Amino acid sequence: QVQLLESGGGSVQTGGSLRLSCAASGYTYRNACMGWFRQAPGKEREGVAAIRSDGTTSYADSVKGRFTISKDNAKNILYLQMNSLKPEDTAVYYCAAAPYISKFRLLVRDEYDYWGQGTQVTVSS
Repeated sequence: QVQLLESGGGSVQTGGSLRLSCAASGYTYRNACMGWFRQAPGKEREGVAAIRSDGTTSYADSVKGRFTISKDNAKNILYLQMNSLKPEDTAVYYCAAAPYISKFRLLVRDEYDYWGQGTQVTVSS
């Protein structure tokens, strides 16, 4: 049974940083596509960042230059380093996994098979 567990969320002020982690059980990151999504109240869940097993990454325009996705294959942990946070980054952040995704569809929600429960990130002005 695949389980993805996010951690690292919290409350920060504008300009602050957080690092989210996603630990997997029953699933190996090494050959998987992994992504971070977020959902703000009243909005659709949107792709934030994703990474393939070949190292290909994809970022939403709204986070480019501020967020960095990475993974530790040995520990089976996915990370999202978030810097220069803004109030509009406030959302529940989810990690997701799938065996394979085209590099052109890495931020498409329906491409992912497995999801974590989410962690809340709140950025205050």
